[in-house]
Amino acid sequence: MSNVWFITGAARGMGIELAKAALTAGHRVVGTARDAAKVTAALGEQENLLALSLDVTDAAASVAASAAAVERFGSIDVLINNAGNFYAGYFEEISDRQMRQQMETNFFGPLNVTRAILPIMRKQRSGHIFTVTSAAGIIGQEFCAAYAASKFALEGWMESLQFDVEPFGIHTTIVEPGFFRTELLVEGASSIWPENSIDDYEERTTATIAAWKSMNGKQGGDPAKLGSALVKLAALENPPLRFVAGADVVAGVEQKAQLLLAQVDAHRELSSAMALEYV
Repeated sequence: MSNVWFITGAARGMGIELAKAALTAGHRVVGTARDAAKVTAALGEQENLLALSLDVTDAAASVAASAAAVERFGSIDVLINNAGNFYAGYFEEISDRQMRQQMETNFFGPLNVTRAILPIMRKQRSGHIFTVTSAAGIIGQEFCAAYAASKFALEGWMESLQFDVEPFGIHTTIVEPGFFRTELLVEGASSIWPENSIDDYEERTTATIAAWKSMNGKQGGDPAKLGSALVKLAALENPPLRFVAGADVVAGVEQKAQLLLAQVDAHRELSSAMALEYV
């Protein structure tokens, strides 16, 4: 069955492969980016493709884009919140402006788009919302204070959103990719370095930026395979709440789960002795 997919950040990296996978499977795709021409350049002119310009931080633009999608294709069945960027750095070196901008794009952006599309899905009594977070959305990492904060926030929102929308036949899935070969680490495109400089961090900052740059183009994950995986998940009658994408994240999540259990067990008696004592 052909569905309508609404994909943000569809002009580059992972977004292109997500759109290609959906189109190849016979679905109709609304591909958005800040510049719609870049979506068309990446995917070509296709009858089943509607390219739209959308800044996800603009709530009104999100409503307009969802209306244009319904006008063209009649519905929105699958939403993929994929657009995002990476403000890297140690917390003290990330300016307040940068921290807020990270949250505006990575957190409030998906909220804007989802808020615009949910009324359409509720009316249909069906739909599936995918939100791409990251391994950094479940495992805190060095040099990722702003990025991890935005992705952890998405995880909490999505875990809670499932209870809101399940009665309307709407599914939610958190997608946690590891290191995929995308443009996330391209300086000036998706990666932004700290605005502030503090002597105590200088040596580590310089070394870490060099390490991140050296990783670009060498990531092991294949975005095309992730696209195919999401097409399969979207077709499931009971899709998962969380999809861990990549062997590196599988290992990391397993380690995090074991660490959480060990931390609970280490102070179980003290943690469990918090009840009021009644006389």
